[in-house]
Amino acid sequence: MSIAPLDLLDLDVSLTSEELQVRAVVRQLVADRVRPEVARWYEDGTAPVRELAGEFGRLGLLGMHLTGYGCAGASAIAYGLACLELEAGDSGIRSLVSVQGSLAMYAIWRYGSEEQKQQWLPRMAAGEVIGCFALTEPDHGSDPASMTTRARRDGTDWVLTGTKTWITNAPVAEVAVVWARTEAGVRGFVVPLASPGVTVREIRHKMSLRASATGEIALDDVRLPADAALPDAAGLKAPLSCLTEARYGIVWGALGAARDCLHTALDYARTREQFGRPLAGFQLTQAKLADMAVELQKGYLLALHLGRLADAGTLRPEQVSVGKLNNVREALAIARQCRTILGANGISGEYPLLRHANNLESVLTYEGTSEIHQLVIGQRLTGVAAFT
Repeated sequence: MSIAPLDLLDLDVSLTSEELQVRAVVRQLVADRVRPEVARWYEDGTAPVRELAGEFGRLGLLGMHLTGYGCAGASAIAYGLACLELEAGDSGIRSLVSVQGSLAMYAIWRYGSEEQKQQWLPRMAAGEVIGCFALTEPDHGSDPASMTTRARRDGTDWVLTGTKTWITNAPVAEVAVVWARTEAGVRGFVVPLASPGVTVREIRHKMSLRASATGEIALDDVRLPADAALPDAAGLKAPLSCLTEARYGIVWGALGAARDCLHTALDYARTREQFGRPLAGFQLTQAKLADMAVELQKGYLLALHLGRLADAGTLRPEQVSVGKLNNVREALAIARQCRTILGANGISGEYPLLRHANNLESVLTYEGTSEIHQLVIGQRLTGVAAFT
């Protein structure tokens, strides 16, 4: 009898009943709402982001690992499992949830004033307001310390000038957490995108993450009141801590794309016949499937371990780098290998393989490229920073 890839090591025994329930609910949501439509969304280069945000909000998926302000207060493991199931549908769909909850909402939850939290978080948790996280600039991706966006004082107000790009959710968002350089260092600001001087341009013609809204935000002397600044966000460590929060979700999410590819390849190999027998009956095919299943188990165990550390409050940034580096890299390798099992059919939109592979090319480099994570790990091992 055949079994599902993640059943190979009976890994469900490591999960609580609550975690299993969260997984089941999100898996069903993806089956009902995402899978029937996502190939068309990807082909069209658009997705009903606002509609999806409302549905995700009603299920408590937005900021689900945060506490208070309408957030679910779920465990890190439960959040990770939700990310896995969402990305099994599509990386762009998981990105919507990650950016909303682990970047925009987390920044306000962790560094905002009580007034900012009350103003934004309940509506964001409900999916009534969509947020984005504006750190990356046209000339500064992996080097955020060199950002050129500026915030200057004018009386009691702040005035922001600069450009942010590759900002997930920006074209549909009502609010952005914008990071800018001030005389006292990097600060975070809550910026309503309807503010005078803000222009949002959608980035089109993407070959990856096509079921996701991505944009550029231009800030032309945008005047904000004094209380727009996140009071506890001072220095570059603040946005980097938000990225660590989001990268944790990626550790799990990438496994969902890999699992979906492996499920597809297994089903195909059992039914597709060549030379008088199913592809699954050839040793080379079984070797591919076995190697991919082993890597999927290893990635899952790594994510589970990091999740337990997160729930214990002991997870460190370099440990998240280990998870992001390994799991995205292996997920992309699995997607590519699964494509070979389907041959020419593997490039058809009828199957999810090349869509997942294309998406994972973006996941490999956003929120820290593989090279950056290698350097984070290398610095921890050697005690020597080698970023420059």
